[in-house]
Amino acid sequence: MSAQRRKNSRRRPLPRRIGRTLLVAGCALTVMAGGTAWYVYRDLASSIGSSKALDGAEKSAHGDTNILLMGLDSRRDQNGEPLPAAVLEKLHAGSSDIGGYNANTLILLHVPGDGSEAKAFSIPRDDFVPLSGPDGPTGGKGKIKQAYGLAKAAEEERLSARGVHDRRRLEREGREAGRKAQIATVRDFLGVPVDHFAELNLAGFHHLADALDGVPVCLRKPVKDSYSGADFPAGRQTLDGQQSLAFVRQRHGLVGGDLDRTKRQQAFLAGATRKLNSAGTFTDPVKLIKLVDTAKQDVVTDAGWDLLPFVKQAKNLSGGKVQFMTLPIEGFGRNLGEDINVVDDMKIKRLIAEQTGPHQADPASPSAPGAASSTASPPPSQAAPPPPRRPDAGSDAGSGSDSGVIDGGGVPCVD
Repeated sequence: MSAQRRKNSRRRPLPRRIGRTLLVAGCALTVMAGGTAWYVYRDLASSIGSSKALDGAEKSAHGDTNILLMGLDSRRDQNGEPLPAAVLEKLHAGSSDIGGYNANTLILLHVPGDGSEAKAFSIPRDDFVPLSGPDGPTGGKGKIKQAYGLAKAAEEERLSARGVHDRRRLEREGREAGRKAQIATVRDFLGVPVDHFAELNLAGFHHLADALDGVPVCLRKPVKDSYSGADFPAGRQTLDGQQSLAFVRQRHGLVGGDLDRTKRQQAFLAGATRKLNSAGTFTDPVKLIKLVDTAKQDVVTDAGWDLLPFVKQAKNLSGGKVQFMTLPIEGFGRNLGEDINVVDDMKIKRLIAEQTGPHQADPASPSAPGAASSTASPPPSQAAPPPPRRPDAGSDAGSGSDSGVIDGGGVPCVD
């Protein structure tokens, strides 16, 4: 064989060698990516605070999933320790003794099993409803946000009477009782099962926004509120952690007070889910690990929740496939010197049943949670006009007009 032929024969396999090299490199990258995803998932599943509050609870049918999002107005961490003074200053939230353990944010996320649009129902925190404890209905009524704190305090008192004085155990078991009570109260009020829950403390909004490098929101008009620290111009903008907390906490200066605050919470979640998708968080290991670290610090979920399928599902939800709604009230009232929202329990149950599909429990059925034999209230389509201005809205509240709405560029604009 000539030297030229030998040279040519050595050249021919080159494309094959390149192909094999690229194939091996591709497989290696795939394995690395899969390994990273598995590490992140395993780290999240093993380290995130988990609860047994839903053990033995009824589950949704037809593949549907109902997730209760609970935001605590607590200035303390998961161990009951006060948040550092520097953090409290950033949060513009006052002393660690303020706020107690009220569930000031309550949102039920309904994810249909057939893959259709998810729906998120905000429950105003001052809705006056029958309260449940960790072991069932208490027979009393109160603001729906109070179920958590009342049950926590009662459990700690019971344990202390039995001689338990370990502060961390009191905090841990008190919070478990609070979770059970809050979930049961929401479940009985709405008339549907709760399959999973996620609890976020006050600092969680701050850390989540920072983990996402800011959350986009849109305001119809400029706002300034010394109570929450909100000070924003009109239009679309990206809020950092400190600003995000001020945004979701503001109620003074808003026409609807707390009712308008639920819209702020919805807008924040809509912006956060959009940012999750647009920033490539689900496909970027560094961003995903940063988000996981935030979750480990601030979030508690039920122990039976397999988070990997939900993380995959959340990627679809972040594409805008969520419809937000604030549950209606009938008006305002007073109880024991405090402002309350007057609600029609059966109207709420019918609304939830209509919105979550015909296969959900019939609120008029004796088997439905919190059901009552009543025919009084009109269906949601005949609901009364919007309630009057909230008493705590503040004298500087605007007219509430929707004229001159600013385009949020895909992010919902709120007052």
